[in-house]
Amino acid sequence: MRKATRIGALATGALALASTVALRAQDAPGGGPTAVEVADEGRDVYEQICQACHMADAKGGGTPGAMIPALAGNPRLADKDYGTIILLKGRGGMPWFSDMLTNEQMAAALTYVRSHFNDYKDPVTVADFERVKDASPPVPDCNCSQ
Repeated sequence: MRKATRIGALATGALALASTVALRAQDAPGGGPTAVEVADEGRDVYEQICQACHMADAKGGGTPGAMIPALAGNPRLADKDYGTIILLKGRGGMPWFSDMLTNEQMAAALTYVRSHFNDYKDPVTVADFERVKDASPPVPDCNCSQ
C-alpha cells in the first residue's frame, strides 16, 4: 500500500510540474508578436472603442444621412493603407485616433477588423502606420496674420 501511495504522489507531482512548465512556456518571450496576441489586443481595442459606433457585428448602422459604415465585408479594407489612413487622419464623422491610440494599438485593431470581420489575413504592422505617416505631406502652418 505504501508503494501505491508513493506512485500516486509521484504521478500527481509530475502532472503539476508538467502543467507549470506548459503555462510558463506560453508566457515565455518569443521572436515577436503572434497572431493571437494581435487578435486579443485588436479585439480589446475594437470592443472598447470601435464597436460603440460600428456595432458588435461591425455592420455599422445609423439613420439615413448619418450612416456609420460597415467594417464587416468591406472591400476597401483589402488595402491596408485605406484603414491606416482613416485611423491616422479621420474622415467624415470618423475621428482620427493617432492622439488616443498608439501605432501598435491601431495596427492590432485594424488587423482584427480585417481578419475577423473580413477575410484579409495579412496583418497590419506598426511599420505600415509609420510608412503612411511618413508619406503624408505636412500640414502647412496657418499664417493667419496676413
